[in-house]
Formats: sequence, structure tokens, C-alpha cells
Amino acid sequence: MTTVADTIVEIIRDAGVKRVYGIPGDSLNGFTDALRRAGDITWEHVRHEEAAAFAAAAEAALTGELAVCAGSCGPGNLHLINGLFDANRSRVPVLAIAAQIPGPEIGSTYFQETHPQGLFREASVYTELVSLPEQLPRVLEIAMRTAIERRGVAVVVIPGEIFLADSVGRKPSAPILYSPRVTRPTDGELKAAAGILNAAKKVTILAGAGVEGAHPQLIDIAGALRAPVVHAMRGKEFVEYDNPYDVGMTGLLGFSSGYRAMESCDALLMLGTDFPYQQFYPSKAKIIQVDIRGENLGRRTPIDLGLVGSVKDTVEALLPLLADRKDTKHLDASRQHYLKARKSLDELAVNDRNRTPIHPQYVARLISELSSEDAVFIPDVGSPVVWAARYLRMNGSRRLIGSFNHGSMANALSQSIGAQAAFPGRQVVALAGDGGLAMLMGELLTLVQRKLPVKIVVFNNSSLNFVEVEMKAAGFVNFGTGLENPDFSRVAQAIGIHGQRVEKPDELESALRTAFAHDGPALVDVVTARQELSIPPAITAEQVKGFTLYALRTIMSGRGDELIDLADTNVFRRLFD
Repeated sequence: MTTVADTIVEIIRDAGVKRVYGIPGDSLNGFTDALRRAGDITWEHVRHEEAAAFAAAAEAALTGELAVCAGSCGPGNLHLINGLFDANRSRVPVLAIAAQIPGPEIGSTYFQETHPQGLFREASVYTELVSLPEQLPRVLEIAMRTAIERRGVAVVVIPGEIFLADSVGRKPSAPILYSPRVTRPTDGELKAAAGILNAAKKVTILAGAGVEGAHPQLIDIAGALRAPVVHAMRGKEFVEYDNPYDVGMTGLLGFSSGYRAMESCDALLMLGTDFPYQQFYPSKAKIIQVDIRGENLGRRTPIDLGLVGSVKDTVEALLPLLADRKDTKHLDASRQHYLKARKSLDELAVNDRNRTPIHPQYVARLISELSSEDAVFIPDVGSPVVWAARYLRMNGSRRLIGSFNHGSMANALSQSIGAQAAFPGRQVVALAGDGGLAMLMGELLTLVQRKLPVKIVVFNNSSLNFVEVEMKAAGFVNFGTGLENPDFSRVAQAIGIHGQRVEKPDELESALRTAFAHDGPALVDVVTARQELSIPPAITAEQVKGFTLYALRTIMSGRGDELIDLADTNVFRRLFD
């Protein structure tokens, strides 16, 4: 007899699902056994359910298709929640199957009892408890369709005994897949947008992740408007390559040219971005926002016109309405500023005459230069994201994913599992922070067990480095941020992973080449400068005041050597080169 679990496997297989990430457990046994018997969907066994959710999110981000993770009752599925929050905020389609305690025991404080349908509600676009076998497959199909259409997480909570119940069957249905469509504003709205843009003297474009699949249209409208193009972090991989109008990134991780191009414009065209930092928007410009989700319009800053539509379809319809523009002063000035800022950044990414500690900019630059042309880069939250944003070169084939909206530590190694499982022949490079790696370091075992040839480069500065920068900017003496790390390369070797530690710049290129060429997982533990500053593009008076307070408090607390190290890393070396 076909069980409910068998029907679940059939439905997700029809939707193209090839993998399920998770850890087995008694309440989940009916489902995992159905996978075993079916044999055509692999069980990607991880060491922590949080990593399972991150891995599924990475697969969904790279493929654009539904990915699946699962957890047993109580703590098992609760561990999924951080990775599911990340997937939901990154707007990628993930189905989470959350096993529940026996249905008759719900509400009795039974062993491992939780109420996932309430706990997961904020981390999902759909959450439902299945109380009767007859609810499936309908609830599952609704969940999957909602995850795909709303690009988010759907959670189906299923008591363990329901997996084993006889299936009521289902009438054959079309596979639950994304349906392509054309989405653009009305002619009247497009005409209003053209009126604002044609009347403006200096137009700047801010482009985000919504530009995916619309790179030619972005270049066309930037050329028509003679507009510099600024990108948000999640837009980097889709915006900056083959783009003569690119002026870099803005925001806390960006640099000055992106900020200046936005601040100096009189019209800002936002394309597919929900860029969150209000202080980086222009203070006087008229703003047009294009987004596929109407609820995003005007959420970050007041706008003059909101257009609901995909970037591709909207730009294609808008282009014929734009007047021929000759004046390139704004574009030329923005590009010159960008080239100057780019040169300054590149001058920091050097070997520094083999002096130690190694500058993290140099590590990121070499990773970019030595990685394959279709590599997938995954930086940990914190300083690795800064160096990835500034030094990784995108080319239209490379991908850059991370926890850019949710901002969770420990994402790089965990997401690399899903990226490599989905693309076994593609190079996956995790730019791991030492704190992030240590948080879910057990997933190194997953790489070995699943034979996933992920390349991990550890930015080992013995600290929660970005937190320290934030403390300095706010005027606090660093506290609680130091990390006593092992030699991560020796840890990797003990597990069965190729490992090498690098302490001198002259050793770095060879170590990276060896790791990238290794047939299997590899880890390079790079000792980097703890006191390297990642300066935002616009420094506020409060930050200047905060840094001054930090210096004063640090001296008074008897830690003046920290200031000397800070100056040596960021100032003296530059002055006396």
C-alpha cells in the first residue's frame, strides 16, 4: 500500500526536486524510508539542521527552483529556523518538512513537543499543520506553489504517524513549477516615469538582485539615460560585469563613488532593489522605484513614482519613451570618481613585501584571480563580505551568494554544501570567517562524508572582526570579541580534508593554487590582519566621535598597544612604502 510519505516523495519528484537536506529522526522515519525506497531523490545528510536549511537555500538561490530540507520533531526542526529565516529573507523557494510528535499527544507537553506552525510563521510565506492523512497531498501542493510563486519558505508540519498512514492518492496534476510571465506597469505609468527621467539633468541608477536576467536591458537604459549604475550587495553578480556605466557599490560595505553618484543626482531610478539603508539615499532627487513586488515600493525612502513589474519587462517597455540624451557630464564625473576609488582599493590588495600579518584584501584579490570562470563564491557574514564585495570579479558566469539580508554567521560552509551538491562539477569557494567556521565546524565532516570538493579559505584574524569595527565606530573598547583558534588546517587534515596554513604573503598564491586544484575538499587557513579597517563610503560625525572615544577609552583601559597595532596595519605601512 502507498503511504502518505510515498505520495510526498512522488509530488516533490514531479516538481524536479533531486535532494533533501536534513538529519534523520524517529518522527521523520516514515519520510526518510520512503526516500530510501524510491531511490531517485538523494538524502543529503548534514551534521546540524541549521546547515540543512542553509544548504537548501543555497541550492534554491543558484537554481531558482524549489529545494527541500527536513527535520524531526522538537529540536530537530527547530534547528532549521535560522537557515529558513535566511532563505525567506533572501526570497528563494524552499520547502521545509517539519515532523511533529504524535497527533493525539499535541497539547499534552509530550516529549519534545513544540508548535512549529506558530514558531515558523515569521520565517515563512506559508505554514500549515497536517492533522489528517486526507489533507495531503492538497496542503503540500499549496505549500509548494506558495513557496515558488512568492519566492519564500513554506513549512508543512506532519505528525510522524501520518507519514505511515495509507495515502488517499491524488489525481494526476501538472508539476508544480514556476510559470514564466510578462509583468510590467501600464502605459500611463510608463509615460509618467519617462516624463520624470526626461526632465532630469543627472540620472543615477541603483540596481539590485531584481536585475537578474535583465543585464542587457540594464545596459540599454543606462546608455539611453547616460546614467552611472550603482549596485547593492545582492546586485553585484548581475550588475557590474561588462558594464561601462558601473560606478561600484554603495552602503556600509561599498565605497565612495557609489555613494557620490547617488547623492549628486536629481533623479534616481531604482531597479529591482530593496536596499535597506535610508542614510545612503539621495536627499533631494526624485525617485522612481521598479519592483516585482508592490509591497516593496517606498518602503525604504519616499518615492515619487512606484512601478510594479519585472526589471526586464519594464525597461523594455520604457526605453522607447526616453528622449535622446547627449549630456554625459554626470556619467563622466561619476566614472572618474569610480576609477579613482577603484585604484585606491586595489592599492590595498597587495603582498606588502611579504610583511605579516596578511592583508585580507590581498587574500580576496588572489581568490578572485585564481578561481574558475564559473566559480560560486560564498562569503561568511562579517569582514569576508566586505572583501568579497570589493575584490571578487564577476563576469556573468560566476555567482555570489550569502546571508546578505538576514546577516547570519556560519552561512558560508553550510551554504557551500547545497551549492556543491547541486553543481558537483563546479568550483565552490567558501570565504569563511574564523568565527563563522567555528560555529558550525561539524559540517566539515559533511564535506568528507558526501564527497563534496568545496574549497574553504579561512580569514583567520582571531576575532569577531566586523563586530570590533562596529564597536570602534560606536566608541566602545573591544570586549568579548577575541577568539582562541586552533590551526584550522590541522583540524581539516584530521577530518580527511586537504589543509594548509598560511602566515606569510609569499606563501599564499601557491597554497591557493594547490587547494583549488585538489581533487576533493580543501581548506586554507590564512592568518590575516586583525586591525584592518573597512571604512564605509560616508563617515558620519557620530562615527568620527565614536572612533575618538574608542581611542581614548582604549588608552585609559591600559590597551594602548591595540592602537599602535591599528595604526601600523592601516596607516604607517602606507606612509613608508
